[in-house]
Amino acid sequence: MRDPPAKRGAEEGERSGAVQIDLTGRTAVVTGSTQGIGAAIALGLARAGARVAVNGRSAGSVDAALERMRTREPGGDFLAAPGDIASDEGLDWVTEAVPRADILINNLGVFGSRPALEIDDAEWRRYFDTNVLTAVRMIRRYLPGMTERGWGRVQNIASDSAVVIPAEMIHYGMSKTALLAVSRGFAKEAAGSGVCVNSVIAGPTHTGGVEDFVRDLVGRDLPWDEAQRAFMREYRPQSLIQRLIEPEEIAAMVVYLSSPLASATTGAAIRVDGGYVDSIVP
Repeated sequence: MRDPPAKRGAEEGERSGAVQIDLTGRTAVVTGSTQGIGAAIALGLARAGARVAVNGRSAGSVDAALERMRTREPGGDFLAAPGDIASDEGLDWVTEAVPRADILINNLGVFGSRPALEIDDAEWRRYFDTNVLTAVRMIRRYLPGMTERGWGRVQNIASDSAVVIPAEMIHYGMSKTALLAVSRGFAKEAAGSGVCVNSVIAGPTHTGGVEDFVRDLVGRDLPWDEAQRAFMREYRPQSLIQRLIEPEEIAAMVVYLSSPLASATTGAAIRVDGGYVDSIVP
């Protein structure tokens, strides 16, 4: 018979003492993890001892990502979980490769700029399907097993755009706002089970895709450091660190929230935004 969730949470807190994160024996699935923030999260979880399933749309992209990760973390326990989770077939491939997960990180997402009145219905649907419904579908697959076992972590990677809607990509902002609601709702579904469900509000982050996005907005002739400063000054002046966040900084928070140390944090929107959102509460 399992201990009550409250007792397990208290015991986890007592054992934590020093900040030591050990995810040995846990299996994690990170969607959209062949590059950028997702890849940094996969590496961070592997370094903490988790067995990490790396997901991308094609087997080729996943294999290439695994080669890079194993070079950077030779002792890491990685496995391939290719599949486009926006499709039923791809979702089945991923969950067949990883039938059981203790940690689910819904990182997959698309973004891009477009004038508000030029966003057609198909584009609105694509952003909602990719950024919101893929997370819902993954949670439906893995949450029942977590609650049955009495332990689990679900995190949905959101964005400052969920709170501060960018005029140049309101369809993206809408999808990330919806993801905050999804996280809070499923946290209630998992109430009292020992499973924690949260969203992570990532601020403007330095990835390859963001570099292209920045150059589209400020010009492609500028050196990168100058282009980044111009972007932050013109398009993200609210940032208190006045630079793009590195993916590893997002990953550090995700690893913590995936650990027993975060047993009392659920239903929350945790900010790793460089102070971008001008608020003293999440």
